[in-house]
Amino acid sequence: MRRRDFLRNSTAILGTGFAGVSLPATLWAQETPVTGGTLIWGHSETTQNLDMHQTGTASSGRVLQNIHSSIVTVDKDLNVIPGLCESFEVAPDGLSYTFKLRPNVKFHNGAVMTSADVKYSFERCKDPATGAVNFEVFNNVASIETPDDLTVVIKMSAVNAPFLSRLAENGAGVVMPVDSGPTQGTNPMGAGPFKFVSYEVGTVVKMARHDDYWEGPSYLDAVEAREITEPTTRLTGLRTGELHMINDIPLDRVGELQADAGLQVKTWFPLNFDFVNMNHTFEPFKDKRVRVAFDMIIDKEALMEGALWGQGATTASPSFPTSAAYNKDLKQRAQDIEGAKAMLAEAGYPEGSLNIVFKATTNYPYHIETAQILVEWFKMAGVNLTIEQLTWADWLSQCWVDKDYQMTMMNFFTLWESDFLYYSVWNSTGAFNYRAINDPVIDELTAKARVTVDDAERAKIYQAVQQQIWDESHDILLWFRNGTIGAQPAVMGLDTVVHPNGSNLNFHKVWLKA
Repeated sequence: MRRRDFLRNSTAILGTGFAGVSLPATLWAQETPVTGGTLIWGHSETTQNLDMHQTGTASSGRVLQNIHSSIVTVDKDLNVIPGLCESFEVAPDGLSYTFKLRPNVKFHNGAVMTSADVKYSFERCKDPATGAVNFEVFNNVASIETPDDLTVVIKMSAVNAPFLSRLAENGAGVVMPVDSGPTQGTNPMGAGPFKFVSYEVGTVVKMARHDDYWEGPSYLDAVEAREITEPTTRLTGLRTGELHMINDIPLDRVGELQADAGLQVKTWFPLNFDFVNMNHTFEPFKDKRVRVAFDMIIDKEALMEGALWGQGATTASPSFPTSAAYNKDLKQRAQDIEGAKAMLAEAGYPEGSLNIVFKATTNYPYHIETAQILVEWFKMAGVNLTIEQLTWADWLSQCWVDKDYQMTMMNFFTLWESDFLYYSVWNSTGAFNYRAINDPVIDELTAKARVTVDDAERAKIYQAVQQQIWDESHDILLWFRNGTIGAQPAVMGLDTVVHPNGSNLNFHKVWLKA
């Protein structure tokens, strides 16, 4: 299935962190940032929900990251550091957290943030009626006390070792103004560097500089996130100058842009991981032998080369490669068509008896290419695999919400934090468990990790979770995908855009040359 020759030099970034920016040497000279201008960003995905508590998509998070600020955040090494708080303290028994808030932080409506806003935001996220994707972060929160305007004390009913790191990721720690919840979905308001202006659904999100931003105002007057999901159209917009910047350079064009002295290219590893999903409520996939056999049908390296143009690295674990929790001993199952056929026959599915519908979203063109390659391999194994192409909105509705699918594929971003990753995606009660996986071993391990304070011991528990996922073939892990940004030479501060989680984009320090 190796369909193309690849520019390996352009993807030799499989070490740690970001690979940096490729641009003409003349642009490396230090320049003084200037204020003004509107950055036109060609966003590769569609914003789905403007409520930061409710959204479960990285596409929405990339926009909302610029509108909100969190009580804590992470540095480039993913260590938790203060955000809207000046400091935080954890009690020796792990049962209370004290946050000292920054004074004079202003929301976009001009109100000054106080401890009441923190209490409101966290209790809103915890409330099941909100429908927050991170509700379970607050499961062990017994009370939130506000002894004064700049002090928040959170008391726990039980130890939750990852609590701080969970507050640093994916909106759980976002602070919103008191009583702003009912309008967050249509008029998101926070304390981030940009204020929400408008959203034309499926077209563009407009944001304007927040002059009272607590870290200092942005250089840009405004950002327009134009939603352009078709890769070639996005690239054309960059080349013609209609767009200042795009994320997700078409995978087959990365090398070409890197060789273009008239454009900037930023690459990093990883952007996300991809996996093939099997619906565990679908009768054949209740049998572990079928799931393992499906895993054996796939040549992951050849699939990565064919669908991803080599822009990534195969993996048997979804943990960040630099994480202490990454189980480096796991190896992907080798392709074994005959072995898979024998295992399927043993499970009661002889050649030609299994008819599987693979739902793939056109939002990720390489998912469609993946499915097309899989059709051929599954045919060789005696499985009839047909593809149903869905828009992003339809995929979210059918696969994510209604769980109306047999087999699909998805990628996950911003899951560097192990509790968020393994509890949300594989625990039976996890907010992102759209495959209906119910594994008592994983449930027990992910619960145990939450009360294990020692970092090294907690990492070992997550390694055991990865082993269980592999043993049971609950999902088929494929690869980590590289992240890419293309930009005009006038876009400065590009090295500050990508969040340490590899997915979110922040335009606070970006500026435009005259």
